[in-house]
This record gives sequence, structure tokens and C-alpha cells, in this order.
Amino acid sequence: MDLTPDPLLVRLREAVRTSLAGVPVRPEVHGAPVTDGARGPARAVLDELEAADFERSVAAGGLDLGLTAGVLVSEELGRAACGNAYRGDALAADVGGPAGAAAAGFEALPVGGGVTAAPRPGGWALTGTVTVDDAAAATLLVVTRTGDGPVLVAVPAGAPGVRVEPGCWPPAVRFEGTPVTAADVVAPLDDSPAGPLARARLRQAAYLLGIADGAHQVAVRYAGVRRQFDTRLRDLPAVAFPLARAMVSLRATRAAVYRGAWLIDCGPGVGPGLGSGPGSGQDEDGTAPLVALAMAAETAREVVRSSMQSCGVRAMTTELGLHRYFRLAAAESVRYGEPAALWRLVGAARLDRARHAARRPVPAGRGEPA
Repeated sequence: MDLTPDPLLVRLREAVRTSLAGVPVRPEVHGAPVTDGARGPARAVLDELEAADFERSVAAGGLDLGLTAGVLVSEELGRAACGNAYRGDALAADVGGPAGAAAAGFEALPVGGGVTAAPRPGGWALTGTVTVDDAAAATLLVVTRTGDGPVLVAVPAGAPGVRVEPGCWPPAVRFEGTPVTAADVVAPLDDSPAGPLARARLRQAAYLLGIADGAHQVAVRYAGVRRQFDTRLRDLPAVAFPLARAMVSLRATRAAVYRGAWLIDCGPGVGPGLGSGPGSGQDEDGTAPLVALAMAAETAREVVRSSMQSCGVRAMTTELGLHRYFRLAAAESVRYGEPAALWRLVGAARLDRARHAARRPVPAGRGEPA
């Protein structure tokens, strides 16, 4: 992995950050901290930058910048404390779904709950209540489980038995016997190292990383000008040490997120010697996206908490705007599953790999007494 900053991505980050700086924020302490989906102000910025073309292949008319560009966009959205209008479109593009679709039910995937699919003639009936990215989307990409495992099903928002609850945040959608057919299944959600689920997890990990980084920057700026006991807050050990620990966590999480994107962009056959198998550009167990997401979720919770504590009571007012990061971290850190459930998946995958390795036949000439 080349750690030298790519000049193209540096310029891209500058363009996204500069554009998002002009997005108006919601100063209210109560209510939804951001507006997601097509109605959100960040959507206009992404459309102006033509962000939808960043990951799209050249054959499809895009720029083919890879998942790294999508991860970068998600991180900047989080740093600006904006809603994530990007992840839904990117997921839809990965699975060939309709543009403007909203993802629903990813929080229940690691534990196998959420929307149930009961067999019925010609398909299934969906039942359950899950969160959705955008309450106003015309099409919902819903996670459920059929006899073939977890799948993504496209459901029109106006289908029978579908009721979106826009009054809460994050918005929720309820299914009561909603009929779907096999033709509505747009993609399986397996643990493929470069599949749509892995890509979606890395985009969400970058969004959480941006939320944590944005809160940390606000706290560092405030602690650098606020004075107590005739010195800056930032010079007091009780404030400086937690902020320094947060910086270490941010850098470790950023390395995990961008390494995961790099592994997917490189694909098989590139990048040996970085914890992967010989001649392979992927982790042997394909857990890099899961590890990045679990790390980012825990980092967002911890860094936002320590940032708020560093700023005292002003963190809970509209003066600094930290309250938006706090509420975003609370909702988004479980959007793709609780961190503990994600870590259990990582552990199960690595135990499974170890068992398979133990059952492999020992090559001739090895394991014999010297």
C-alpha cells in the first residue's frame, strides 16, 4: 500500500470540503440534527460535484476512481456533520438498483433479525420495522433473509403494507405482510470481500470517521482559545491527554478504513505482504471492512464523548455545534449493526479460517522430526 497522498484525491478532498463548508447547518439542539436523502442540502453539493460518477466505471460513463473516492466523500460528509446522501446512491449503483433508492434494515443484519420474509405463493411476505436512510425515497432497498441467506429486496414505498414513520429520527419503515417476488431481489448480501455489503460497510466506516474527526477539530479549536486558571484549556493535562488519545484513535481508524478501500480497489493479485495471503490483494478471511466499521463505530462514540467533555457545558449548546456530532454518532454508530456484533462476526470468520487451515494436509517434508 502506497501511503503517499494521491494528488488527485487531495484535490478531490479539497473540492468536497470547500463545497460542504457552504452547506447551512441546523443549529437547533432538539430534533433531527441533519436532513438525509434527496431533501438534504448536502445532496445539492454532491450533484454539483457529480459525485455519483466518482466510483462508476468508465464503461458506465463514470470516472472509475474506485471505492477510495467514495470513502473520501463519506468522510467529508461526516466531518461537516451533514446527512449522508451519498451511501444510498452508491449502494444502488453497486447492485444495479434504481437511483434515489434508500437503504433499510442494515442495523439488524449482523444479528440476523429485522425484517422477516415468510414464504408465500410466488415469493415472500415482509414483516418488521427497521430504520431507513430517507423517508421520502420512492424505492426502498430492504435487507431480509430468504432460504438462500441475506438478500437486498427493492420495495416501492407505495407497496401494500409499507408505512414510513417520518416523525422520528432516524426515520423508520414498517412492513406488514408486504408481498415481494423473486424478481424484486436485486442482490445477495454475502460476505464477499469486494461485494456490495463490504463496500457499503467501508463507506459507513468513513462516515463515522468523519463524524469523530469533525467533533475532535471543534474541541481542539475551542480548547486552544478558552482559558482557565490563567492558561489555555488545551495546556491542562486533564484536557490535553484525552484529546491526544483521540488523535491516536482517529489515525488508527483512518488507516483501517483506507486500507480496506485500497484492498478492494486493488483486487486479487495485488498487494501481498500486508497481512494478506501470498499473491492476494484481500485479507484471507475478508474481514477488513468489518474491522474498519467496528473500529470506526467505537472511535466515533469515544472521540465525540471526550470532545464534548473537553468543551464543558458549551458542548451542549448551539454555540459550538458539537451536539450535532453527538446525536449523529449515537444514531450512525449502529446503522450497520452494533460494534459488539460486528466484532463477533470478525472473530467467527477468523476462527473459521483457522479451522480450515488446521484441516489442510501437511505438505510432504514438513512436520517430520528433524
